[in-house]
Amino acid sequence: MKSLEVSALNFEDVFRLLIGQFEKYNIRVALIGGMAMHTAGHSRATQDIDFLVAKDDVAKLKKLMASFGYDVLHESEDVLNFAGRLKELGQVDFLIAHRKYTQIILQKAAQQKVLDGQFQIKVVRVEDQIGLKVQSSSNDPKRYHQDLADIEALMTANQKTLDWEVLREYFGLFDRVKELEDIRKKIQDAH
Repeated sequence: MKSLEVSALNFEDVFRLLIGQFEKYNIRVALIGGMAMHTAGHSRATQDIDFLVAKDDVAKLKKLMASFGYDVLHESEDVLNFAGRLKELGQVDFLIAHRKYTQIILQKAAQQKVLDGQFQIKVVRVEDQIGLKVQSSSNDPKRYHQDLADIEALMTANQKTLDWEVLREYFGLFDRVKELEDIRKKIQDAH
């Protein structure tokens, strides 16, 4: 499965540029977002690369990204968004792991091959990808429909191996357990 490019971002070049440097400078990251979903059997167009990064590594990350020609677009305690000065560098976004759940998600991420096996990087577990989508769709209603479609696709592609109790916990954090049950029933009825 090839990931779809819909921007000038050159995914291979950006991965080649960043992955080795993350390791060299001991910047703890894991792939999330559209590229991570691709590793879990669900592909959709994406225009950026998303990572989860350890809070303690943010200062090192900012220096590294600046050295490669990235400018900070937005920074908060939760996120750090960079845009490359060259269009080929595209946008690279980081969710900062500073809360209990995101710290655990980062710790549980496992090495996987991405971009047709060209690169190896830690990727968050499917359950955690879904958990992050539940959080984002709960916090930003504009993301609800896309995130829900992603959640359903990830659940469908991985239904036999998912830890449904972990998913119940994530949905429960946002009082959405009934929604999880409805999605699971819909997937079971379709198969």
